Amino acid sequence: MTVINRRTMLAGLSAGAASLALPARAQAWPARPITLVHGLPPGGSVDGIARLFAEALGRRLGQSVVVEARPGAGGTSAASQVARAPADGYTLLSVPSGHAVSAAMYKQLPYAPVDDFTFVSMTTEYPLVVLVAADNPIRSLKELVAASQSGDKPLLYGCPNGTLQHLTSELLAFNAKMKVQQVPYRGSPLALTDLLGRRIDFMIDPPTAHVAAIKEGTLRALAVTGASRFYALPDTPTIAETVVPGFDVTSWQGLVGPPNLPDAIVARLNQETAAVLAEPAVVERLRALGNEPNGSTPAAFKTRVAADIQKWMGVVEAAKIQRV
Repeated sequence: MTVINRRTMLAGLSAGAASLALPARAQAWPARPITLVHGLPPGGSVDGIARLFAEALGRRLGQSVVVEARPGAGGTSAASQVARAPADGYTLLSVPSGHAVSAAMYKQLPYAPVDDFTFVSMTTEYPLVVLVAADNPIRSLKELVAASQSGDKPLLYGCPNGTLQHLTSELLAFNAKMKVQQVPYRGSPLALTDLLGRRIDFMIDPPTAHVAAIKEGTLRALAVTGASRFYALPDTPTIAETVVPGFDVTSWQGLVGPPNLPDAIVARLNQETAAVLAEPAVVERLRALGNEPNGSTPAAFKTRVAADIQKWMGVVEAAKIQRV
């Protein structure tokens, strides 16, 4: 073989390699629309946050991010589908804090709540609020605790069964040594009706739907459940400030994918999520929905979910809540 022929052969091999590499570069992720699944009904808070986030994320990725609500079995149906989806970055899950609650409440799940997902980032967070009717003589959380300890009968609180509100109420009762009894409701609006009618004594619920009533004087906010005060209720103290130091419960939402999602896709999604959550227009719209933007590293989000699962499992066991 002559030098010229060897050079010709090498040039041909290089050209062939380049031609093979072109389709891979052309099809760099994302090359088509992404589906963002969540497991709750359309029109709710989780759906609203997912759609707001998807719109901004799609703009940054240069591809549509289509939100798909797949309600059923408390969100576990959607989570199960995403856990089995291809790890190609085209099926993602907007996961709420109910993911950790379900892990504590269900005897069996069709997926491992931590190991069967790739964690990308938290997206939003907000505390719950302890509420009484405005005509209730109890004016502080300390008074509520004292009333529960001094009476012959337990104080009644209302919420849907097996929810973050339920487990948070039991966690507060355990730590503050309160004597309480749950009254289960199909939804928070029904519990609110009985709270205003003084048929139950208090409730713990997301604050968004109640801020106007608190400011108008129909409801009284005794405390919020997070480690810091809530921006929409700056005069309302935290539980940690008042009766249980270190108490910290928040509802969160975040982004996960199927297991074994490639590192490069995780890194890109995490980077773009942080950029989305820093956009002033997004921050304003999230706050209008009662949420604070709160991104994280993938590792921090995974640690948070695992810790919440352990916390709620402990509450379920201590309060002898029946698992389903």
